[in-house]
Amino acid sequence: MFPVTNPEVLSNDWLAPIPISREREVQEVVRRLDAPSPVAPPPWIVAVAGTPGSGTSTVARRAAREVVERLRRSSDGPPPRVLHVRTSALKGAHGVATALLRLLDDGFDGRGFPVAEILAGVLRRLRREERPFVVVLDDIAVGGPDLGPVLKALSDPDRFLPEGEHGLPQWWTVLAGTSEGLAGSLRGLRHEGGSVPPVELAPYPSDILEAIVRDRAQRALGRPPPGALVTRVVARTVEEGGGSRRAVDLLRRELFVGRAGFGPGFIPREGDAAIRIEPWVVDAIGKVSQGRTARLGEVRRLEAELARRQGVEPLPTTTLWRRIVRLERAGYVRREIRTGGAGGTRSVVRVLTPIDEWVTTPPAPQTRRGFGRLAEGVGPSPAARGAGWPYVPAG
Repeated sequence: MFPVTNPEVLSNDWLAPIPISREREVQEVVRRLDAPSPVAPPPWIVAVAGTPGSGTSTVARRAAREVVERLRRSSDGPPPRVLHVRTSALKGAHGVATALLRLLDDGFDGRGFPVAEILAGVLRRLRREERPFVVVLDDIAVGGPDLGPVLKALSDPDRFLPEGEHGLPQWWTVLAGTSEGLAGSLRGLRHEGGSVPPVELAPYPSDILEAIVRDRAQRALGRPPPGALVTRVVARTVEEGGGSRRAVDLLRRELFVGRAGFGPGFIPREGDAAIRIEPWVVDAIGKVSQGRTARLGEVRRLEAELARRQGVEPLPTTTLWRRIVRLERAGYVRREIRTGGAGGTRSVVRVLTPIDEWVTTPPAPQTRRGFGRLAEGVGPSPAARGAGWPYVPAG
């Protein structure tokens, strides 16, 4: 067991203050963006391409931060801001547009609004704020959402707004993802910046992966990590052909799996110590979805079956729904409403993050009313006891 003092460092959204072995690429992106006073006319769009885990997200986000710092030093106006959206977990251009507007209005719900109207809302809000901004569209890959409408809005906002409004403050766009995904996204972009080759990133060699893992581990633990831990994580990452993201995933599991109360499903996040959910709920989602999509009714049926095998009562429907919402907020799944038979609808759960990479902790047993009260003499299995679920005999 490792005493982790800074678990937020192990989140995929954490940004290192110094991009190990990527400073040159960061400066190249900043140079192309040419902030704070670009010589070339807008739009100012730069792409960062590389294999998954090669640091594309780090380079794009760090370059965006550098642009913001340059803007802040050069002007006394409203402070600029970065709008960062991971596109891989979103559904279509509608999902990307909604995510952008939620960064400006966290209460916005995009259901029922067309994409063009949502994007116009983003542009109007940015114009009202009268501050420069940098948009980072991250995790772009083949099979991801169509970014055509979003890039058209960002590349030519004056024509995009239906009323032809003017006066948008300075803005820059950074795209990050695989070469194939970026090629598809930029294909329909009609401006000279679309033909500029992206900043290419080569995969990290093993010695740089080791430096990244060691740095993350030391920041998380608050002290130098054991050498065997770093060696084990790097060796497995190289064996699997993964990059820095996979290395951090493995490091996270090494530091948390096996600690008291933790198991597959917990990703530490700033201000949120754990994703609390019953172990058999995770099993039910995994078995029904097969890593893709599951009907909520099937998840409920299997959850009840697995709970009884553990010697506990199935979750009430509303409680199970709250667990799904909790997983959705953590970025593991997404709820969707799809059309069903005879004009009806059905609720489904789409798995976004591989379930074997989840790390969860069970909720406190006392929060379950009537927990464990099944037939007299029936107790939980050893697995349930090991997960921290004591049995309360009936009566």
